[in-house]
Amino acid sequence: MNNKVELSIVCPVCNEQENIDRFISRLKAVLIKLNMLFEIIFINDGSNDDTLQKLKNAKKSTSQIRVINLSRNFGKEAALTAGLDYANGEIIIPIDSDLQDPPEIIPELISEWRRGFDVVLAKRVNRGSDTIFKKMTANMFYKVHNIISDTKIPENCGDFRLITRTVADVIRELPENQRFMKGVFAWVGFKTISINYVRESRAAGRSKFGAWKLWNFALEGITSFSTAPLRIWSYIGSLIAALSFLYGGLIIIKTLVYGVDVPGYASLLTSILFLGGIQLISIGILGEYIGRVYLEVKSRPKYIVESEL
Repeated sequence: MNNKVELSIVCPVCNEQENIDRFISRLKAVLIKLNMLFEIIFINDGSNDDTLQKLKNAKKSTSQIRVINLSRNFGKEAALTAGLDYANGEIIIPIDSDLQDPPEIIPELISEWRRGFDVVLAKRVNRGSDTIFKKMTANMFYKVHNIISDTKIPENCGDFRLITRTVADVIRELPENQRFMKGVFAWVGFKTISINYVRESRAAGRSKFGAWKLWNFALEGITSFSTAPLRIWSYIGSLIAALSFLYGGLIIIKTLVYGVDVPGYASLLTSILFLGGIQLISIGILGEYIGRVYLEVKSRPKYIVESEL
């Protein structure tokens, strides 16, 4: 079977019991029409509802379904990495099971691959299903990231895309454990094209990414592919030192000309608090990078598979 699979669908899932059945139904309706040998790989990322049982039930009626059950919740990036590692297809399509990314556009992705592209991105042209806050923060993240990073991430493109076996093999060889997959997909390059689609509303359940998780996800993306946050504090420190030197010079000249002046308490306190805040922010950013180094040097596995069904 491993040598014959042409298409692998990779689906990380966590607590998606309400979506699994209708997702599989819509996905199978699309895949059967393709006339390709396919497999559907579900990576159960530590679900604590009936997701795993529903996947076991679905596997009984659909032999192409494979279930990779992780030992706990490792996060979507690790689950997606596991899916790529276990996929056997000549082409691989990661997709979420919440049906916001419609399976019906998979034939369009494959059509572009047949034209010779190694990566086919699915670009969201309408994010009407997202909240205003999420749309604003997403746009801000893409702009900031692409300004300070050498690796540009295509805007409004999630994990839903097609990649070839060659691309997947290159990603497998990357050694880092803490992965920001959107950046990884962009970093490896290859011949890329995008198709547009309208993102649907979530079929059921709630998103696992709240404001706090999105903030941490953004920090992960920026610190994974840019050292600009570290470098910028060298410039800020130099600027503050230069301004302090000029201000000190002005005080000396003023004292020589007009005599000793009583220093202002408010200005002194403001300066101390300002410089203290700058130092704490810079230490915090330095800590983000040190934390990434700490996690990487331990070289723990990206995920642990409890069972494969």
